[in-house]
Amino acid sequence: MYEEGIPPEYTAITLPRADCVYTSCYCEENVWKLCEYIKVQEMCPLEEVHAIFISNENKTIPIWKQKSSKGGQPVIWDYHVVLLHLNPHAQNFVYDLDTTLPFPCPFDVYMRDAFRSDDLLKPEFRRKMRVIPAVTYLKKFASDRSHMKYANGTWRMPPPPYPCIETTESKMNLDDFISMDPSVGLGKVYKLPELVQHFGSK
Repeated sequence: MYEEGIPPEYTAITLPRADCVYTSCYCEENVWKLCEYIKVQEMCPLEEVHAIFISNENKTIPIWKQKSSKGGQPVIWDYHVVLLHLNPHAQNFVYDLDTTLPFPCPFDVYMRDAFRSDDLLKPEFRRKMRVIPAVTYLKKFASDRSHMKYANGTWRMPPPPYPCIETTESKMNLDDFISMDPSVGLGKVYKLPELVQHFGSK
């Protein structure tokens, strides 16, 4: 499904933000649901779609242009997840349901405005990215949402209204996706400059 009157090789997937399943602070599930929607609606070949987990060893990653930002300052997340659409004929696009940037946002614009440069940051704040094909993400990801509960069992943030995402193999493997250890988990881990070089406009 592409914008009317514009050839598909020049545009992103048409997907209004308001039509997306969204629960605040559950970005990994929001992106999983987005992958699922794109698959069910056959909006593009699923091989073009990837989930990107953003984190680092310290779980301190600054991202600018987030809806919860204050005064133009970055939000320091422990991790964040966005969707990447690799358009084989034109520029790539990022879908971030927590950004104030356009939705979708051209990859180069998102990298420049949301991530800026690691050169300006102390080493403990430099970002890494685990890029996982949507096909794999839909099959393998599982979360029992236990990371969103306090020790007494109450929720840190209200959970999504639908059942937990699980597979026949696992009920909880979120830590493997958040980990930026290349020897753990699925997909491929990039440093920010590597990601920009690999997926940015040539």
